[in-house]
Amino acid sequence: MARKITFYWPCVACIVCLMATVVSSANHTLGLSDGFITFATPSLSLSIVKDSQTAYSLRPNGESGSFDFIPYDVMSKRDSDGQYHLGDVTFRARLVGSSAWVSSDSSQAREKVNTLSVSGSTLAAADLSPTLPSGSLLNVTRLWALSDGHLQLLFNVTNAQSSAVEIGSLGMPLEFNNASKIFTDRTAADVNQNCSLFDPYIGVDAGYVQVTPLLGVKPPLVITPVGKSPFEGWRFLPEDTSADPFYQSQTFEGLYEWQFHTLAYAQNEWSSVVPWNNATSATLQPGETRTYGLQFDVAPSIRGIEDTLLELRRPVAVGIPGYILPQDQVGKLFLSYSSSVQSLSVSPVGALSWTANSDSQNTSWVGYDIMPKAWGRSRLTITYTDETEQTVHYYTTRPASQVISNLGNFLTTNQWFDNSSDSFARSPSVITYDREVNAPVRDDPRAWIPGLSDEAGAGSWLAAAMKQYVQPSASEVAKVEKFVNTTLWGSVQDSAGRPYSVKKSVYFYEPSLVPDYEYPSSIDWGDWWSWNESESFATDRAYDYVHVTAAYWAMYRVARNYPDIPMAKAWDWFLNQAFQTMLAMTNGSVGYADDGLMEETVLLYLLGDLTREGLLANATAMESRMKERQTIWAATPYPFGSEMAWDSTGQEGVYAWSKYFNDTTTATNVINSIIAYQPTVPHWGYNGNARRYWDNVYGGKLQRIERQIHHYGSGLNALPLMSQFESDPDDLYLLRVAFGGLSGPLSNIDEGGFASASFHSFADTLAWDAYSGDYGPNFVGHALNAGTYLIDHPTFGWQAFGGTVSSQSSSHVQVQTLDSVRRRVFVASIGTLFELDAGAFSAFAFNPQTGAVELTILPAPPGVADAAPAPRARVVVKQTTSSAMSVHPSTSLEVDAGAWVVPFASGTANVTFVR
Repeated sequence: MARKITFYWPCVACIVCLMATVVSSANHTLGLSDGFITFATPSLSLSIVKDSQTAYSLRPNGESGSFDFIPYDVMSKRDSDGQYHLGDVTFRARLVGSSAWVSSDSSQAREKVNTLSVSGSTLAAADLSPTLPSGSLLNVTRLWALSDGHLQLLFNVTNAQSSAVEIGSLGMPLEFNNASKIFTDRTAADVNQNCSLFDPYIGVDAGYVQVTPLLGVKPPLVITPVGKSPFEGWRFLPEDTSADPFYQSQTFEGLYEWQFHTLAYAQNEWSSVVPWNNATSATLQPGETRTYGLQFDVAPSIRGIEDTLLELRRPVAVGIPGYILPQDQVGKLFLSYSSSVQSLSVSPVGALSWTANSDSQNTSWVGYDIMPKAWGRSRLTITYTDETEQTVHYYTTRPASQVISNLGNFLTTNQWFDNSSDSFARSPSVITYDREVNAPVRDDPRAWIPGLSDEAGAGSWLAAAMKQYVQPSASEVAKVEKFVNTTLWGSVQDSAGRPYSVKKSVYFYEPSLVPDYEYPSSIDWGDWWSWNESESFATDRAYDYVHVTAAYWAMYRVARNYPDIPMAKAWDWFLNQAFQTMLAMTNGSVGYADDGLMEETVLLYLLGDLTREGLLANATAMESRMKERQTIWAATPYPFGSEMAWDSTGQEGVYAWSKYFNDTTTATNVINSIIAYQPTVPHWGYNGNARRYWDNVYGGKLQRIERQIHHYGSGLNALPLMSQFESDPDDLYLLRVAFGGLSGPLSNIDEGGFASASFHSFADTLAWDAYSGDYGPNFVGHALNAGTYLIDHPTFGWQAFGGTVSSQSSSHVQVQTLDSVRRRVFVASIGTLFELDAGAFSAFAFNPQTGAVELTILPAPPGVADAAPAPRARVVVKQTTSSAMSVHPSTSLEVDAGAWVVPFASGTANVTFVR
């Protein structure tokens, strides 16, 4: 959810202060005034603070300007006790036989460390005893060193006791410039040119962290383990949140640590959750020393991170289509490492099964077919013959089409709100839901959540409408249309006075205006977000208009393509409502209309449909409005503004219209921006997960600043990436990230059909939020681009993202379509996209020699009892690359509004497209 954090900054600062531990601290203990020591390495320039020997600066060699991976420019505001830096250490230990863990942390009462003499490849060394508690059970020596030219940070951990000591946790805090004042007091240019974001692959011995500059074109930092230093846990580090630079806020997400051992946390703070990896400890005998460490390398590009890992002889895993697998699909997992695979195992037992495959065309990779069995999270552990362990994290859903059916049913039954006496004109509607208590959210201090607008209030009805677009059900359509015709139009959206304007909320807190309504006394109504009627009824937020437009457009698509479904309004009424809402949004009086808006790819579809239906005057008017906006974006190098200081919502719309108006410079700028905050790693939660970390404050039940997993950024940012891949099918990196993002919204949907807004990533929670909140935009991204994508991978051969290659030869590749919506088939080799307005793809065959594609289409997805059958299939064909040759049906077919109309015979339609 986007929100005016700059306007309400004092309030938001107070909110986030309540969400994190406030550590009282002494000021200016880091020792900045005593100077720094600088070292040159083959790829990086390192500066450390002389007194603490923690990192002050870390820059890629040859980097011009002020870019730095470390926030050196604001270190003077981060130089107090309790503030973490690269080079700090935390641990919990106990004497063997004792039950209590003793905590130590080099940041909490900082003192000047004891400098040690160095020689050879060691750059700097220090005894950390002065900055650790006096009762610490361990002695720690820290070294900055070079190994074959690679920068390493090492900790020699020694048992100084007379009896054995068990290390229950050991972590290395990571401080990079995604943090200190990344956005506070910075210009857009400063943020984009000098800041980075970092993402983990929590894969034990194969784990790594990637630090990606926001521009997306500068070389990223790759952090890997030294020796036996497993990436077992990823812990958020609490700091004082009360003062500049406002730690754990929208402008400063916060810091994390790489944990080598986690048992002490698993037994305490994390005892109610299943951690990402098995919790371990290590035991040191008296006088014994063990070395833990991390290595820092620079990759040539974000796309080149995996190649860099291979060059470093690290285990690399590539999952196709990713790591979220519906139960009716077979995943592919490819592994490359210098040691061979010894064994595979899974937790929970039986959650996955696997068999070796021969797909790889390169002997350095081995492949496996992964069969998902049990719903939910699972961890696949690969053990190599050199005893290296790698974990790959999967999430299994119900069969994809059934997941969508379950969602629609839950939205239109459990979340259906029908109370004609409701004081806020919310009935009938699909309303926000609380899965924790299994009840609609009728009251919340954040007025928009029960108020049917903004992302967290509109999310549920938006998802319900878009579900009908991809998989209509007659009974669900009846309810959604009733909501659209009577509540959306006339309550959420004004039908008179200010026609087509959209309210920020229909719910408000003003007891004098609704004397018969019982506001819960348990709620604190004193914060800024408990809007009164005037504030709720404001119509100045463009984001809200796109949600409404999308709902109308979805119902237009249903009415137009499924005429057998009874509907009160004709298709042209819905199409006109969508168009008029767009006009109202761009009439010059609505705020943020010149920003890129979440899910506005729908507007691109709307323009296309106006053109297809012959409504050329409307299409021309809309195109003119969009051109005005895109012209603004083309004039700036960082056109990603929003309500927030930094955001990942504007990129989608900016890309859509920049590509439409042939502005390749701006479109490329967008793609580079997205891949900097949307990674691909072998973990279902982080693969394709676009950076979001503040929306739980505005739309979640558990309110805190926290890296969110598969919030709506995943589905929406996948849209530009997939569109760019379709234009450049050789860029398989984009396909992998995009499909990961598109798969994310499936994982949000539980076994009963409830869709959560996001998953909480903090290690003490690891659970879906109880509120449905702003899930809707996430599902919009999924609905628009989910499909089956056939590629001929240069290493792994023919692969289908969203389907299964069931047979192949030099002249015939047979694919079963198994994606959730069955509406899109893309054949990369010929740069051609096949889309269905009505019907469901069942399978297709591709002839690589002739370029012919034979499509098999059903009236509805198989196995979904309530899916409405299409009377005829309607196929739209698009060439997506400049070199793609046009194709046409091999037989004569009717064309209606740009779609080839294919009749069903005995419940199936078959059509072959040839060049």
